[in-house]
Amino acid sequence: MNILLMTDKLITGGAESYFCKLESNLRYEDFKVYTAAGDGELYESLTRKENFMLLSRWNHLRNIYYLRNEICKRKIELIHANSLRMVLYAFLLQKFMKKKMKIVYTKHNVTILEKKMPTLFRYFMNKYVNNIITVSEFEKNNLLSMYVAEEKVKTIYNGVDIEKFLFQQKKKESIYKIGILARLSKEKNHQLFVKIANVLKKRDDFLFYIAGDGPEKESIMNEIEKYGLQQRVTMLGNISDPHRFIGNMDALLLLSFREVFPMVVIEAMATGTPIVSIDVGGINEAVINGESGVLIHEYCESEFASVLEELQGNEEKVNDIRLKAREKAERYFSLTKMIEETKGIYELNK
Repeated sequence: MNILLMTDKLITGGAESYFCKLESNLRYEDFKVYTAAGDGELYESLTRKENFMLLSRWNHLRNIYYLRNEICKRKIELIHANSLRMVLYAFLLQKFMKKKMKIVYTKHNVTILEKKMPTLFRYFMNKYVNNIITVSEFEKNNLLSMYVAEEKVKTIYNGVDIEKFLFQQKKKESIYKIGILARLSKEKNHQLFVKIANVLKKRDDFLFYIAGDGPEKESIMNEIEKYGLQQRVTMLGNISDPHRFIGNMDALLLLSFREVFPMVVIEAMATGTPIVSIDVGGINEAVINGESGVLIHEYCESEFASVLEELQGNEEKVNDIRLKAREKAERYFSLTKMIEETKGIYELNK
């Protein structure tokens, strides 16, 4: 079976990382995998560049014509769309080419269409998409509540490369390092990260690190300057080795206004870096409060600060969280499990 994986662009992000993991690890005799996406820094991580089709980020009509020719040439039988836009591409290609290709959709986030026009979204999913992969039970239940056909929907959790994200043995050091790894966009709520640093600014042993880039960079820098935290909060930009960054932190924060099931949570769990997260979306399917991490129910800087101080002062509790988090990552969220279950979806469409 010839499969085309499609995503919008190859910028650093959870959905894009998922796309690259599939591209690198779907290696079976029964499947030949091609890829298509807009450009971005993650292009360098692709392992089969000869099978890659570069899409324009803006000229959608050009993309449709280009993909039509490539699909004919490469005899594509199934399109695996990594966003709703790519599902729409697949639908248009089906109609344009009068070709009965199967469509698989991995749903990483809440879309504008389902929020604004849920009836149209449901109709489209039920009529034109063969299988929908959700990355959390939370998101699966959302779809079922909209009456998307249950037989189409399967949860396959994001998978982490257990051999790459090695469990880090940690000794207590004089400096307690707190990190956030996320695109610098409004929904990731870096302003709260800076406010947490401000609450803890009298603690000389606490330092804060922001990894990632994006449109909110200048706004975050201004926030750091406003509180006089230039010596306490460091902005690192995009990083090439997220596993090293996560492993070097004593705690990792997740503060987003909306999430489905972020990859960074299980990456932190695999390395044994305690995750302190807002309880949103499907995060509580991985993080059990007090066992495999800490969940907080309100966007409150003083509450996050209090939890960080407690963790910093309780090595026994932290070690217990670290071990349980790693064990859970190995059992439920391995890359091997994700790849095998995705392969199973493809086999349904042979």
